[in-house]
Amino acid sequence: MYLLDTNILVEVLLRQEHTGEVKELLKAAPSQEMFLTEFSPYSIGILLLREKRHDDFRAFVVDMLGRGAVQLIGLSADDMHAVARVSQRCELDFDDACQYVAAEQHDLTIVSFDCHFDRTERGRKTPAELLEV
Repeated sequence: MYLLDTNILVEVLLRQEHTGEVKELLKAAPSQEMFLTEFSPYSIGILLLREKRHDDFRAFVVDMLGRGAVQLIGLSADDMHAVARVSQRCELDFDDACQYVAAEQHDLTIVSFDCHFDRTERGRKTPAELLEV
């Protein structure tokens, strides 16, 4: 089961270099195995709405959340202590620490292009690595 880091979806939304492999992963993996933290839609909303891409944000919400392509998970106020500890221990910024704590709590593999996760105990996988398996 996989936790998709925000940058995985941003890759597709901004039509970046690895768009194809992300789309392949999203097609290949069952939706009940794909998770996002509540933080990701907010980050994507900030990015897209700042660029006046309101329709793209609406489409993202419908495609990913409304149709159940991924499952949404959150962190509680009590989890913020763990976020602070992980941020300090692993030298992660706030959003990466949130992703890490959620992955740890739900025993999920982090799927990310962010190499900061490489210095953590859980590490990360790229979409290409998962498609090779």
